[in-house]
Parts: sequence; structure tokens; C-alpha cells
Amino acid sequence: MKIIHLYTNSFKGLSRESWMLALVMLINRAGSMVLPFLGVYMTDHLKFSIENTGIVLSFFGIGSVIGSWLGGYITDKIGEYKVQYMSLLLSVPLFCLIPVFKTEVGVAAIILLQSIISDAFRPANSVAITKYAKPENITRAFSLNRMAVNLGFSIGPALGGILSAISYEFLFFSNALAALSAGILYIIFFRKRNKIARLKAKKVKEAVEIKKENSPYRDGKFLIYCFFCMLFSICFFQLFSTLTIFYKDTAKLSQQNIGYILGYSGFLIVLLEMGFVQIAEKYFNLAVTMLLGTFICGFSYAMMAFDYSIITLIISMTLLCIGEIWTLPFMSTITALRSGKNNKGAYMGLNGISFSVAFIVTPYLGTLIAEKFGFNVLWIGTGILASIIAIAFYFIVPWLIGDKKEELEIEG
Repeated sequence: MKIIHLYTNSFKGLSRESWMLALVMLINRAGSMVLPFLGVYMTDHLKFSIENTGIVLSFFGIGSVIGSWLGGYITDKIGEYKVQYMSLLLSVPLFCLIPVFKTEVGVAAIILLQSIISDAFRPANSVAITKYAKPENITRAFSLNRMAVNLGFSIGPALGGILSAISYEFLFFSNALAALSAGILYIIFFRKRNKIARLKAKKVKEAVEIKKENSPYRDGKFLIYCFFCMLFSICFFQLFSTLTIFYKDTAKLSQQNIGYILGYSGFLIVLLEMGFVQIAEKYFNLAVTMLLGTFICGFSYAMMAFDYSIITLIISMTLLCIGEIWTLPFMSTITALRSGKNNKGAYMGLNGISFSVAFIVTPYLGTLIAEKFGFNVLWIGTGILASIIAIAFYFIVPWLIGDKKEELEIEG
């Protein structure tokens, strides 16, 4: 009963807007069948080499860097509402165009463009989450949003595995349909709310002189934090590139079974995230949470170097999910705490860039190491790197947040 009470308690106090942002994300991500299968699509369907597949996937990361920067910059200029609906609606035709291209250059170009448009959504969405959540509920609002992402991600790959066995084109068209549905729902719900929020903001702007705040690109401590976020992402994002290739080529799993394991990971996060976030907030500080989460992620990869039976793969994925729960939503909270009121978009954008740079590096680096030295070296190396990052986070987080709290106390 205590566990049930803890779980239900974790949802209390969240605004209707937070729930609707999560619903929009759920619909959008339920159609996100493309990303986990892009590597398999290129090696299996288009017959690209593993190394060339890694290079093409890196363009997804390049687009993600540009999109994160652009999204953060534009959000601070025109607001998160316009950026989000434009990103969702413009991504629809781009998803439909992906299967038209058959060469490495063509696929890289369309993936780059699609990634720029899609990833402009993320910093705007992060700003919206902080905008509609009470300060004490920010981590839980981010967790609710991530829970929606993962519920969608549990549906998407499972369905994607089935559809890709019939036709890869279904994957891209389904993704387009989901983005369109999410965009329409977002406009319907937030159009009036955005107008009200803008009027309130205008009154505040007229009454109070807005303090000019520093750029995150000149915030040395935050840049160091983002560097370690990038290193963590290089470890974690094996999930979206090399891991599926490992499942297919080394563990000899079928596309359907790959989809089921990825679907299981999403379902597990939906089941555990809010409760585990509540536990972390109650019993750990931010530094300890980041230490544990990062270390568990690294261990989940390292164990696959010693065994890749189906039971080990499921245990590994379970640990990866727990590690993810205790890192990613808290990274967003730390970023929100470090930023000011008027530069949240820029801070979220820069933090998003650290993830996006990892998207460039990870597919190429992961596939290169796997091809030259084997997957065992890749998994053990990932585990060692994650352990170093975990220790770094333990010292960096209080250094970053403590400094900000002192500033807030002086201002108060």
C-alpha cells in the first residue's frame, strides 16, 4: 500500500497544461518508430556498410545540434508556442520524403533537414514544461513528459518491428501521421492559453524592467556540466545506433524481437519513472542521484561483453532504464535551476546541443569501435567511461547548483 501511495502521490499537483504537453508528446513519440530502426534500415534494406551507416546516422546528430541551437534561440525571440507547432507540422512532409532517397548522400541530406526541424521542438518544449509547472514540481513535470515519451516509445518500436518486416515505408508514414496529430492537438489546446500568457507577460514587462541575463555560452560552470552531459549521452545513445545492430548481428535477434525489447524498455520507464523520481527526490540529493544513475547505465552496457543471452539482454535493458530514470529528467532540472527567467530557451538549447553532439559522435564512434575491435571492447569501454562521468557529476552538480542558490539568496 505504501508503494501504491508513493506512486499515486507522484502525480499530484501537476497542472492541466503539464498533462496536455505530455499527451502531445505521447502521440508524437508513439509514431517514433524511425530512429531505432534507421541503422537496420540502412544496413538491411539499403545495403549500406556498417561504417557508412554510422556516418549517415551522424548527420542526424548534426541536424540535432543545429535544431537545438536554433530552437533555443527562436524560442527566446518568438515564444515556445510557435516553435513547437511549426516544428511538428513542418516535420510531416520531411518524414514522408525519407524513403524517396536511396543513396548515402541523399539519405544523409534528408535526415539532416528532418533532424533540424524536429529537434527545434525540444528546447521549446522544455521551456513550456517549466512555464506551466510550479517550481517545486519541475522535476516531476519533466518526468511526466519523459514518461509520455517512453510510453510512446514502448508502442512505437514494437509496432515498428512488425511494420518494418512488411515495409519500411510504413515506418516513415506512421511517424508523419503522429507528428501531424500531435501538432493539431497542440494548437487546439494551447492557442488560447498562449494568448493569455502573452498578455500577462506584456503587463509584467511594462511594470518591471527585465534584468539582462548572461548567455549560457559564457557560463563556464554550465559549459563544463554540458561537456559531461555530452559524454554521458555518448554512452547512453548506443541504444539508438550500435545496440540494435548488436542485437541483430551478434545476438541474432529478429526485427520483431528487437522491437519488443525496445518496447519493453519504454513500458518499464512508464511503469517506474514517476515512482523512482519520487524516491530519488525523497532520499537522495541531485549529486547522488546523478552518480547512481550514470553508473548503472554504464554497468548495463558492460555486462553485455560477458553474455548476450536473452535473459542477460533483458536484465541489461532493465538496468539501463533505471539508470536513465535517475539521470535524464534530473539533467533538465539542473539546467532549469541554473538558468534565469529570460534565458531558459538558450540554456535548454545549449544543454540540448550537448545531447545532439553525442548523436553525431556516437553512431560513427560506436560502429567504428565495433567493426575494428568488436562489441566487447565497445561495451567495456562504455562502462569505464560512464563510471568516470558518474564521479564527475557527483562533484560538478553541487558546484553548479550551490553557486546559483547563493546568487538567488543575494537577489532575494
